[in-house]
Amino acid sequence: MELLLHSTDISIVFGGLKAVSGFSCRLHQGELVGLIGPNGAGKTTVFNMLSGIYTPTSGEITVKDRHGTLHNAGAMDPALLNRIGVSRTFQNIRLFGNLTVADNVRIALHTSRKVNPFEVLFRLKNFYADEERMTAQTERLLSLFNMSHKKQELARNLPYGEQRKLEIARALATNPLLLLLDEPAAGMNPQETAELMHLIRQIREQFKLTILLIEHDMRLVMGICERIIVLDYGRVIAEGSPDAIRANPAVIKAYLGQDAAA
Repeated sequence: MELLLHSTDISIVFGGLKAVSGFSCRLHQGELVGLIGPNGAGKTTVFNMLSGIYTPTSGEITVKDRHGTLHNAGAMDPALLNRIGVSRTFQNIRLFGNLTVADNVRIALHTSRKVNPFEVLFRLKNFYADEERMTAQTERLLSLFNMSHKKQELARNLPYGEQRKLEIARALATNPLLLLLDEPAAGMNPQETAELMHLIRQIREQFKLTILLIEHDMRLVMGICERIIVLDYGRVIAEGSPDAIRANPAVIKAYLGQDAAA
């Protein structure tokens, strides 16, 4: 499989505290990989470095764009990374609560607009064609998430599980190559989590995505991820298949303590 993202020994220090130390990973096109670890292990900090929110103190991140060109992602801000194909969701939902469900998705489509300011200002033919294309794309994404009937509702009025799904739909609207999902099942009940597992598999296949996800729900992680990376105290302590991770003594110790590992 083609290598899409490669991080090499990335670390980050906050006020003398090394939050992540020497994190390396390789993500290939079409992979579905899990990043797990106890609370405070540094998982979201890794996501923040991979998505341009934090700049690593040391190490290197390279990302391949849609044209096969390699970029130094460690030196890019989130907007630039998004343009070359990296999109993410957040542990704490960051929707535009006072906008409708449809408008939350349409906002994410702005990078794919095919009109110039002149055509927008004078409402020329290309403007209306582009509006129709964006409306159709919005409808397609909301239909995929079974949310078409709620497109005119304010995002803040959605149930928590549907807000999670809307955030994923908005991330997909940017047409990513790499999708980073930060605890997508947080706050969901078992039925919603099962539906989410099916949905993640579906969007991976339909959109030809590479997906890296953080999740505490082990049933979800073990059920859909082909490879799992385990962090503890900012360091990778294990990497491998779900079966290998489930039986790894270092992982058991990190979650349950020394006695359980023994």
